[in-house]
Amino acid sequence: MEILLFPFLSAFVLAVAVVPLCRRVAFSVGKIALPAADRWHRQATPLFGGVAIAIVTMVCAIAFSDAVSLVVPLSCGAIIFLVGLADDIRSFRPNTKLVVQIALASVLLFFGYRLDWTESLTLSSVLTVLWVVGITNAFNLLDNMDGLCAGIAIICTAALLFGLSPIDATSVTATTAIVLVALLGSVAGFLIYNFHPASIFMGDSGSMFIGFMLSALTLQPGLSETTSGSLLTIVAAPVLLLLVPIFDTTLVTASRLLSGRSASVGGRDHSSHRLVAIGLSERKAVGVLWGLAILAGAVGITIQTVNETWSALLVLLFLVGLVVFAVYLARIRIYDEDEANESGTSGFTPVVSDLLHKVAAAEVLLDFGLVSMAYYAAYRFRFPDPVFSLNFPIFMQSLPVVVVSQMAVLAIGGGYRGVWRYFGLHDVLAFGRNVVVGTVVAQFVVLYLYRFESYSRAVFALYAILLFVLLTASRASFRMMSEFAHRQRDSGQRLVIYGAGDGGAMAVGQLLKQSNPGYRMLGFIDDDPSKTRIRLHRYPVLGDCQHLVKLIGSGDVDTVVISTSSIDSQRERTISTLCAQNGVTLSYLRVHFDEIVGRSQGDSPLGYVRGSRSTD
Repeated sequence: MEILLFPFLSAFVLAVAVVPLCRRVAFSVGKIALPAADRWHRQATPLFGGVAIAIVTMVCAIAFSDAVSLVVPLSCGAIIFLVGLADDIRSFRPNTKLVVQIALASVLLFFGYRLDWTESLTLSSVLTVLWVVGITNAFNLLDNMDGLCAGIAIICTAALLFGLSPIDATSVTATTAIVLVALLGSVAGFLIYNFHPASIFMGDSGSMFIGFMLSALTLQPGLSETTSGSLLTIVAAPVLLLLVPIFDTTLVTASRLLSGRSASVGGRDHSSHRLVAIGLSERKAVGVLWGLAILAGAVGITIQTVNETWSALLVLLFLVGLVVFAVYLARIRIYDEDEANESGTSGFTPVVSDLLHKVAAAEVLLDFGLVSMAYYAAYRFRFPDPVFSLNFPIFMQSLPVVVVSQMAVLAIGGGYRGVWRYFGLHDVLAFGRNVVVGTVVAQFVVLYLYRFESYSRAVFALYAILLFVLLTASRASFRMMSEFAHRQRDSGQRLVIYGAGDGGAMAVGQLLKQSNPGYRMLGFIDDDPSKTRIRLHRYPVLGDCQHLVKLIGSGDVDTVVISTSSIDSQRERTISTLCAQNGVTLSYLRVHFDEIVGRSQGDSPLGYVRGSRSTD
């Protein structure tokens, strides 16, 4: 801490002082980021925040560490900063920047900075170039919303610092750590001015410098020495620590290519933009991605401290959740219908966005992985090392039986007929039944084939519990994410529902199923005193009719929905008059069934039931 604290504080204080100077220079030379159709910001904002980040990092790294040991990555970082600064001033072609990035990655290779992910020197060299170029561009693309790139950079840098071994003041690791804390302090100082609404942007000079330095420092031998010799840890640890930039770049690139858009052209289709599109504020969208970065960093650090077996399970489980999250984001329509049609798509719904909730084959593949993970985890829980190694042959012998039995029961029991966004209690019960039946069938097959010798009933009980949790969590994920987004909405018309009964519950249910309803639910109004302070669908009952009158009169509500048919006519007229006087929309949601008595010739002999829904 003594080695790192003073460089961090120095970098932070210097950045806080230098950023306003860079902002003045940007104003004086006219380097202002103007609003554009493919950019998110809506006001002219000065650039050159990256100048402060790069200069402060370099100065502190040279002042507080043996910079000679890192002269190659620092020199290459200085060059990428100058290229980014020139791009901020004159706007280079993407190909030009790509050539420079490849050249600088090759320089790192020449001086021995390489990813040791494979035994092949050639393949490792190719992967190193792709890693450096990919991370550099990932941070460049991530700089699309106030505070996002800087916040993610801070989280990733801190995670890399936690991944370092105990630091000796004379070691290369200490130099790497000091450069990281210098970068951490400079970005933290810049972030003070970059919170929404930002008063300065870092520009390409900052985002490319951050991405290049982080990718180069992960190649540093001092960092790789902290990992175990397993391929999983060597590969997964750095990827997880820098996951959010990789995730965002992959999502943007794949969705643009699948929708017929150029991957190199800017746009408002990043993960942050998609979160805002479903109603989150900019700060909450950035906060969600910060949280994902913290979670990924925690997983990356954890797998360095646990054995390879549990690391593999943890990484696989995290990746499954990440894929589901990516599919959910890909379903969100960003561009208007006309713009999407011009690019040759329909509503910007890529093929990948339907994989997990429409294509049964993808669900089968997902469940195959979940069944295998659940059964393996059950064995690991029941038989810790070194006993597990003795039971591993039994596990491998029975795994095909468990997989086939469970998948067959899921298919026969209707596990692939549901729609994820409508997942509910009845689906939970159905999955519970299927898991129990599948477990029992697997046990009978094992009993028939192997006489159940050396098998543990506790393993099958643990397996059933774990599989039930995994299956229900995966199916409920879309609904949970959608409901979370609705409850965090900061935009849309403020909505109040009159009637905290069945009609109100139905209205909220319909609201939560819409991907972007344009409403922000405030709560319910009900004249029943016993319902005061209760919650329905986790939304509160705000009060009675008098409270609604106050809300309408004070302008705190935009839309009122009457969902009950038992409302007093005089009270209904009063509400209608107040809404008309204050410009508040009044709507009705009433559901009833009309039974047709008698039938004319040609009608069905059983008659029919007609459902009608009246919404004004």
